[in-house]
Amino acid sequence: MYKTVLFDLDGTLLNTIDDLADSANRVCAAHGWPQFTPAQYCYFVGNGIPKLVERFSPEAARTPAQLAATLREFDAQYGAHMFDKTAPYPGMPQLLARLHARGVRMAVYSNKADEFAGEVVARYFDPALFALVRGARPGVPTKPAPEGTRALLAALGADPAAGDVLYVGDSNVDVATAHNAGLPCCGVLWGFRTKQELQDAGAEYLAADAAALERVILGK
Repeated sequence: MYKTVLFDLDGTLLNTIDDLADSANRVCAAHGWPQFTPAQYCYFVGNGIPKLVERFSPEAARTPAQLAATLREFDAQYGAHMFDKTAPYPGMPQLLARLHARGVRMAVYSNKADEFAGEVVARYFDPALFALVRGARPGVPTKPAPEGTRALLAALGADPAAGDVLYVGDSNVDVATAHNAGLPCCGVLWGFRTKQELQDAGAEYLAADAAALERVILGK
């Protein structure tokens, strides 16, 4: 049984891709830039919002000044529309409640901007379920760099060497995040990326639904 579980957010707990894609496409439309499908945005997200902005911006619009301006535009759009279509994945609220009742300590660690991460978690889940919710913060390298994960583990008083901490995510970024911090990873198959990507990245476990994830965490 894993006593502490760190969850990725987008693509793991919440299906946010339509709101991210719509917000980005509104920015693109305002500039007359090409727009992209939600399926394409599944591969633009995962490394933080500044990287998302860079990926949807045309090459000629990637100067530091333009990227900073576009980031502000995206933040305004997403801040206004982040609850339009977003929803928890099936079974996740119930699973989190069961894990909490079993005494599993849980936290969220996302590359989503810290203020957005806190807002969406509070909107869709009982905040009491999570010991900590952290997103991308200034001065802290984004996932998969280990600094943020290590800081979160220290704040939780969790020791990765104890073998009772698990990271759960939906992409190769999440698998690398776990491994860089000395943790095993359970890849979820309902998110933004593929089973093959998670396998190739070396995920120790794969879960096709909430029930399978529960078995991994509780050791059933």
